[in-house]
Amino acid sequence: MRIQTISGQDWGPLKSLLDEMNGETRLCDVVMVHHKEGVVSASDIKSLSQSTRNLHVATSCRGAMSNTGASDVVGMVFSDPEGDYGSYAMPFGDNPRKATFDTVTTAIERAQRVGEAPDLIILSATPGAEEEVLMGIEDAVGPSVPVIGGSAADEAVAGGWRVSDGGEAIDAGLVVTVMFSSTPVEIAYQNGYEPTQHSGIVTKTDGRCLIKIDGEPAADVYAKWNGGEIIKPNDDGEKSILSDATMWPLGRQVSTVRGIPFYLLAHPSVVHENGNIDLFAELSEGEEIVQMTGTRDALVERGGRVAQMAKQNAAIQDEDIAGAFMIYCGGCMLSVADRIDEISGGVSDALKNAPFLGAFTFGEQGPMRAGGNRHGNLMISCVIFSKGD
Repeated sequence: MRIQTISGQDWGPLKSLLDEMNGETRLCDVVMVHHKEGVVSASDIKSLSQSTRNLHVATSCRGAMSNTGASDVVGMVFSDPEGDYGSYAMPFGDNPRKATFDTVTTAIERAQRVGEAPDLIILSATPGAEEEVLMGIEDAVGPSVPVIGGSAADEAVAGGWRVSDGGEAIDAGLVVTVMFSSTPVEIAYQNGYEPTQHSGIVTKTDGRCLIKIDGEPAADVYAKWNGGEIIKPNDDGEKSILSDATMWPLGRQVSTVRGIPFYLLAHPSVVHENGNIDLFAELSEGEEIVQMTGTRDALVERGGRVAQMAKQNAAIQDEDIAGAFMIYCGGCMLSVADRIDEISGGVSDALKNAPFLGAFTFGEQGPMRAGGNRHGNLMISCVIFSKGD
């Protein structure tokens, strides 16, 4: 496998690279592009789709990062003549789970591997239906295929996100790439937060709205847990807490490996006068939740640590790394936006300057150890691709 990344403030450098590759009759197998909202056009996407067998495009908050730093547009080009790949995008319509099933099965058809389970699925879905999307993937390929995903993002959480496979840009739907790689791949999916001593049981929810914890209004309990740093029980009206709550998410322990607990996070976004809290992920009644806490330094360092973890999981030598794809939560990025170069530098150091693409997303999907593919918030994941022979 061969991987190259290219970055810039528009699509020009990426298009030039593909034109050069195609001039050498090496039509690439997949091009993945993550870009800042509003910096590309429909004609850009169409022209790029003519230069690759498979195209996977999604918006990313404030652009993306690579081994050369942060840019408005970052592309990753995969060439793997011995592997098989397929990308496909589809609107959700009125049934995201069914649309996902159809998207995955069509992508597998494009890879010409009908009836087989891929080694990896890369997912970019617009926010709001991620749990249903993961169920649709499991309907199509079962629970054992690892997914690395990130919800498409915009600049102001205002619905400016888009995904595409080279056709029309989709504002409510998904694009997937199925990978039957000729070389091994390995994933790490983690958060950068620590549990506090505060915990409770979810006793009432409504979708992504948390209503009661231990029978008490969720906002009252949350305020006690974080010492009133984010919200006070008597605040009047609706209040956005998206930014402040980045350092105070709620966690669920979904697995334990060798005595180490693994937490999946939910990001509080809005508190209401009646004490309800809106989240970016679903909680279930009866679940135990834990107040988590984080620091800016931990979030900056986490990118490199997760890349290092994926490398260790793969038991791969530095010289055998073809490249990597990283999902880094957009909310975490906005909290440390002045230190993006440190984040990308830490990832590059862990990967020994191998090419990588990092997207900044509004929801993260990945495989939890002993917990299956899950949707969470404020998470970081990394998949390592090896060169092979």
